[in-house]
Order: sequence, then structure tokens, then C-alpha cells
Amino acid sequence: MALAVIIMAAGKGTRMQSDLPKVLHKANGRPLIDYVLDTSQSLGPEKIVIIVGHQAGLVKEAAARDGVSVALQEPQLGTGHAIMQAEASLIDFDGELLILSGDAPLVTAETLQKLIAFHRSREAVATVLTAELHDPTGYGRVIRQNSGDNVLKIVEQKDALENERAVKEINSGVYLFNKQLLFEALQQINTNNAQQEYYLTDVFGICFQSGYKVCAFKTDNPDEILGINTPEQLFEAEQLLIRGKKYPV
Repeated sequence: MALAVIIMAAGKGTRMQSDLPKVLHKANGRPLIDYVLDTSQSLGPEKIVIIVGHQAGLVKEAAARDGVSVALQEPQLGTGHAIMQAEASLIDFDGELLILSGDAPLVTAETLQKLIAFHRSREAVATVLTAELHDPTGYGRVIRQNSGDNVLKIVEQKDALENERAVKEINSGVYLFNKQLLFEALQQINTNNAQQEYYLTDVFGICFQSGYKVCAFKTDNPDEILGINTPEQLFEAEQLLIRGKKYPV
């Protein structure tokens, strides 16, 4: 099955206390997006599409590599809306889409390969990479069907019911989708939520309601799914990258 990668890199990163796009903040001397691109290319995808928005020109310049194309998200109306912008770049692609975040440099190729193998073995149309956190505050929760592999829905904390907030399994922001079914489902999502945005995660509920198999694959290393939203998290990521040997030699 052919593979393509979409990297979401349109955000402003307001909490970084800088106007620099979040994905261009440096960890150990390298922009965050560099790590994600290296990992993506190691998987041998047919295509890589980066979704840019805030200071798009800077991100495009920093991400310029062979085989990498760019799609503009303007205005920025949520994660679902971001992925919609990649459709034109993938018009001649047929296969699976791996969706990554440009501000999450710690996820490894090994974990992504396990995710892909799991997705294919379950014959799923959509799979989310998850982790279990002692304190899941702020993260979207993954609600499974009868504690099995199948996912009923992914709910953002602001929209979660009390029992859903008690769930400790969280959404990493890494997904694998059947391309055709993803873009069909994206046509059905809406902005009826607390943020008034198009949530990519709403696609999981639509697929499940349509009778398609949607699954969750849990990593044993929660550090891998750390996203960078603050200077403190950037410092923490730098230490983890050094431990994982992801730094300039």
C-alpha cells in the first residue's frame, strides 16, 4: 500500500512568546520541523505535504526538500480544515495518509512503522496513535469500544463529558487514514463545537457511524507524543532528543 505524509505546520504558537512560527523554534540547533521531516522521509513515502499558514514563506523555505510540497491554510479554521487544504496536492495519490504535527519532533520512525503495521493488520480505515498519561489534562481523549482496539470517538477536553474526561488515554495527533475515505468524511464534519473549528478528530466518529473500522494503537513511550507549546516544553524536548540521539553530530 502506497504511503504519503501530511505534516501540519500552520500554527502561530502563541504560548511560545514569539512571533516565529512554532515549527521553526529550534531544539538543539535545529528547527522542530527538521526532525519531523527526517522521520517522515525515513519511511519512504511517495509524497510529503506540509500545511503552512502563519508566516508561510518562512516555513516553506525551512522545509524545502526534494519530494516535499506545500499547501496553504488561510484562514486557519482547525485541524480538519488544515487537512482539506492538502487534497489538491494528493489528487493523483491513492493509498494511506500518515498525518503528523510539525511541532512534535520526538515520535520515532520505529513507532510509526508499528502504527502502520497495526493499521494494516486490523484492516482499519483510520488509526490514531495514543498514549496513556497520569495527568491527561488538556488533551483530547480516545474513547474505545468495550476497551478493544476499535475507537468510538475522540473528544476534545473542552467538549468532553465528565466520564470522558476521566479517561487517561489521549490523542497524540498522529493518524493513519485511507485517503479516499478521509476526504469523503471531511466533507461531513462541521464547526458545532466549543472552538467553532473543523476538528479532524470528528472524522473518527463519522467513519465509525458509517460502519468502518477505526482503531487506536497505544505507544509504550508517552514522551514520543510530546508536542511543543511552551518554552518549558521545548527545553524538555531538547533533553529527550539528546537522550534519543536526535541532534547534530
